[in-house]
Amino acid sequence: MTRALSTAVLTLALACAGLGPGPAQAQSPHTHQHSFGGAERWAEVFDDPSRDAWQKPHQVIEALALKPDATVADIGSGTGYFAVRLAHFVPQGRVYAVDIEPDMVKYLADRARREGLANLTAVAGAPDDARLPGKVDLALMVDTYHHIEQREGYFRKLAQSLKPGGRVAIVDFNAKSAMGPPPSQRIAGKRVVAEMAKAGYRLQGEHRFLPNQYYLVFQARGED
Repeated sequence: MTRALSTAVLTLALACAGLGPGPAQAQSPHTHQHSFGGAERWAEVFDDPSRDAWQKPHQVIEALALKPDATVADIGSGTGYFAVRLAHFVPQGRVYAVDIEPDMVKYLADRARREGLANLTAVAGAPDDARLPGKVDLALMVDTYHHIEQREGYFRKLAQSLKPGGRVAIVDFNAKSAMGPPPSQRIAGKRVVAEMAKAGYRLQGEHRFLPNQYYLVFQARGED
């Protein structure tokens, strides 16, 4: 899983560009080791305003009912599509924007400085560990879950970085979506629920307003 989150970036780029499943998708051999240098170029794709129509970022974040002082992790943050928005939603809080691609991490750190977002911290994660520098109230993972190979171990480790009552929100492509990874590479929402249960989580809620993705919210078992 050495390139899992970077591969997620390419899948998202193709999705934002409106490309459906096919041989050019991220999991195909010639793109699996794709380099994600040149984050400035990728930002034009990821942050294209046309993405808002189907990704509905404002609604996604509003549904989480975050407090202004919440601490949030955006895992697989890329160039900051969600991370920057989250920073505005939690002005008294903190956002950790996690990616394993060095150029993405540098780009987002520069973007935070450029846009005056003192509460946004870019974090260099690892394929098997988000490496969060502090405990969080919420970890958000958009279009990244299906790229993590050892998911049970990953999420058990992530639970150690959650505050009491902390949540994990997972958004990923559903089977009917015309964009995203090839159907054979997608993970059904029911399977996500089952895998997260094995990792020690229970499903807390589900939102169904996204046209191409499921949106599941989990909490570590035993937490209220």
